[in-house]
Amino acid sequence: MSRTSSPISAEVRFPCKQCGGSLRFEPGTTSLKCPYCSTINEIDTRDAVVQELDYRAYLKKLQSAAPIDTILSVKCDSCAADFDPPKNQTSFACPFCGTNIVAKARECSVIKPNAVLPFKMTRDQATTSFREWIHSRWFAPNKLKRQALLDASLQGIYLPAWTYDSRVTTRYSGQRGEAYYVTVGSGNNRRTERRVRWYPASGVVENSFDDVLVLASETLPRKQVEDLTPWDLKDVEPHKDAFLAGFVAERYQLPLPEGFAYAQQMMQPTIDATIRQDIGGDEQRVTGKESRYDDITFKHLLLPVWCSAYRYSGKVYRFLVNASTGEVQGQRPYSPWKIAFAVFLALLVIIPLVVFFIKNNQ
Repeated sequence: MSRTSSPISAEVRFPCKQCGGSLRFEPGTTSLKCPYCSTINEIDTRDAVVQELDYRAYLKKLQSAAPIDTILSVKCDSCAADFDPPKNQTSFACPFCGTNIVAKARECSVIKPNAVLPFKMTRDQATTSFREWIHSRWFAPNKLKRQALLDASLQGIYLPAWTYDSRVTTRYSGQRGEAYYVTVGSGNNRRTERRVRWYPASGVVENSFDDVLVLASETLPRKQVEDLTPWDLKDVEPHKDAFLAGFVAERYQLPLPEGFAYAQQMMQPTIDATIRQDIGGDEQRVTGKESRYDDITFKHLLLPVWCSAYRYSGKVYRFLVNASTGEVQGQRPYSPWKIAFAVFLALLVIIPLVVFFIKNNQ
């Protein structure tokens, strides 16, 4: 498939083999579709394998000679998003917050993505998922549910992420608790009490982690994006510019080592559970632990999201759709009347129960 690109732009143009028009990736397929003549242009994915990159070797490479690409980079002053601009445009609206911005060329050192989770959901499917989500919100105003509330069209965005693999060896010290029971008191106060004998414990445990996913974007609310999980990582493809045709790709804001530090925090609950299982007994105390991380590999991955906002009563609410699974996360207004009615119904149930309880205990 032929392609042409600007020497200062990271966006790549894919011309249609039939009419020469600019192609767009067709979600849910492995092909590009021409919006002018509807010709399908297949993306070659034969023998495609996503490579895991050596974490420590790559850090040394970056420290010694980081690659520098001159690109037409855009950084929004309002929301701090860093992304590739639309082709052949130097003035446009930020796809994340709608602020009008102007693109300027700049030099920046970047780790290029080596993996992509292609869009599976179309724009229409994402819109349907959003409307179903709104209708499932019981406390949302009825007026909100009756209106077609999309003031702005959905924007397809690839969000940057890191995935980390590692073999972790942890040396720990602690205590194992063995429960036993004794009878204490006498007469009406006679009772059985549970007590614990503690014994010293120590050992070494191993854990293997695969594809610990860390969002590398700070533009959208992290909690909102993390709640879009799970992602269909089994469908990840090696990075090809063709998958990005027609979409905006944001650059990472969380550097590789900071991302791994975040991944280490995510690994801790699993490591702790393994230690407690190794200690055994009825209860466990962990007084110290030290982990060694070996065979660390990573991928720089792009995740597909449909992003937009709707306006209700003069206020803008943002929402996101996982373009791989259809999961929706977003902000929504609340109906004070519905909340008041729910409280009223709860009181109708609770007050008689309280009165009944008081009368029967007098």
